[in-house]
Amino acid sequence: MYTINPKINNQLSLWLIMMFWFISIMIVVGGLTRLTDSGLSITKWQLFSGFFPPLNNDDWLRYFNLYKEIPEFKIQNYNMTINEFKIIFWWEWAHRFLGRLIGIAFLIPLIYFSFKLRINQLLNLYFIFFLICFQGFIGWYMVKSGLVERTDVSHFRLSSHLLIAFLILSLVFWNYLKTRLIKKTNNRINFYFPFFFLILVFIQIGVGAFVSGMDAGLIYNTWPLMGETYFPDDNDPINLLRLSIFNDPSLVQFIHRNLAYFIGVFYLFIFCFVYTKKYNELYKSINTLGFFIILQIILGIFTVLYGAHIYIAALHQLSSIFLVSSSIYFFYINSRFN
Repeated sequence: MYTINPKINNQLSLWLIMMFWFISIMIVVGGLTRLTDSGLSITKWQLFSGFFPPLNNDDWLRYFNLYKEIPEFKIQNYNMTINEFKIIFWWEWAHRFLGRLIGIAFLIPLIYFSFKLRINQLLNLYFIFFLICFQGFIGWYMVKSGLVERTDVSHFRLSSHLLIAFLILSLVFWNYLKTRLIKKTNNRINFYFPFFFLILVFIQIGVGAFVSGMDAGLIYNTWPLMGETYFPDDNDPINLLRLSIFNDPSLVQFIHRNLAYFIGVFYLFIFCFVYTKKYNELYKSINTLGFFIILQIILGIFTVLYGAHIYIAALHQLSSIFLVSSSIYFFYINSRFN
């Protein structure tokens, strides 16, 4: 809780939950930007002038000519027309526009609350604002990796960009729970169980970004086997021990699949522990968490089977937002943090 003033608390909680949904939309739009191969359509970082889209034909030609200079156009999209370019441009522009809007929507209320409360009560919110600004830098750092020698952005930078987005989302949701005075359970399970589970989910998101960044979801479109075998037959198990493991699409898909299984098993362990101990205060949260784990796994399977079809893959990413949120909630009610 930030203050004993219920009016201020209500204002804080309303603002934070709005930011939560705002950032959630941003994550989904970012995923669609990647799925439509739109992320390199704007080749310049324009902090202020980029707020407005092209307003006339000359502006469109200027953006299109800049796009023609990068490898993605020269190698992959050399037959693209300006009308086709406009489609991918709008996705990237919308993604950047939302990023700017999120920064403004966070900063202005933060300044307002700074006059209402002591600064030391808002340090964690200022840290979130710093992360939002840093995220813009990481986004451009990611885009730069695809402008010179590659036809795609670095999957490592893409993963960093996505993980920071989920970190921001998680911190916003955590602070929202604090302002709502969510009751913590008296029968808490060991702190390390929900914490380790949350870490596993974040690792899985990072590996998922590798899958997306290398288009690894377009290979081995079978389940539960990868082709005709459990381990990809274009690889050797010894390669799992090599440093190059995260540059290999089939191995990355293999890791992503099996980490999902491990998370599912670990969840069942926590689930059984909660019900064996009869911690009835945790039933609702653990059941909700289980629902989103099952949904995420099912959507992941269909994403593989349908070759990363844009709608199914987008739903898979949307579901990950609910999975992270339910993991944060489960962690919060079992925590001993104020």
